Amino acid sequence: MIRQINLLVICITMLSPSIAQEMADKYYDPVEMAKAREQLRNHHGGQPTFLVMGERVEYQSHEGESLFNWDAQAWYGNDLNKFWMKSEGEYFLEEEKLEEFELQGLYSRAISPFWDLQAGVRHDVKPDPSRTYGVIGLQGLAPYWFEIDVASFISNKGDVSFRLEGEYEIRIRQKLILQPRIEANFSLSNDVASGIGSGVSSFEAGFRLRYEITKEIAPYLGINWSRAFGETADIIRAEGEENENLSLVAGIRFWY
Repeated sequence: MIRQINLLVICITMLSPSIAQEMADKYYDPVEMAKAREQLRNHHGGQPTFLVMGERVEYQSHEGESLFNWDAQAWYGNDLNKFWMKSEGEYFLEEEKLEEFELQGLYSRAISPFWDLQAGVRHDVKPDPSRTYGVIGLQGLAPYWFEIDVASFISNKGDVSFRLEGEYEIRIRQKLILQPRIEANFSLSNDVASGIGSGVSSFEAGFRLRYEITKEIAPYLGINWSRAFGETADIIRAEGEENENLSLVAGIRFWY
């Protein structure tokens, strides 16, 4: 009989949490039950936590030129709501010149178990002149474990652009992982001052083979190809620069 009663209570709890809550509040102090429920929510993902990750912190070399490249992220929050900081950029070592520097601050809201809707602000310190953008994006895990980050931007000058990033991890050995990665940028208008033309402005693809010394620290080697297209390529060539580069890469991926 006791076993049957317990089974009935479990079924009621599964079918109607509100009924289970009413039943519990009849027999226990509602204040204490509220504390217990809050503790349960925190235990199952409601507690705030944080992550800092250097996704790509690397040295690139191509045609005698070398640069330092980074793509880093950090977030604070819980499973449902997070605040994100994202930064990426390039620094030319020989010329000792900061070529690109982008910083984003985003609010992120989980809309499904694997996808977050993000909105916020992006500011490009470099290239000159600087630009500020409003951002709306979607970040998450697609079927077959593809990591996707897609975002739309509208600048303070009214220019609209889009970015698509995709990554996939191929585990060769327990600690050896091959990561293909692509990035594509699109623009609906010309921003000659920033070196961006309308259409597909740039595309980047690479492979990075990393070895996890620990889960938190993983050095890697790789190769990266990038190319500008259309009017963006015309702007780059007019400035006497190459619109296509193939680079050898050495870097480290870390998180804590």
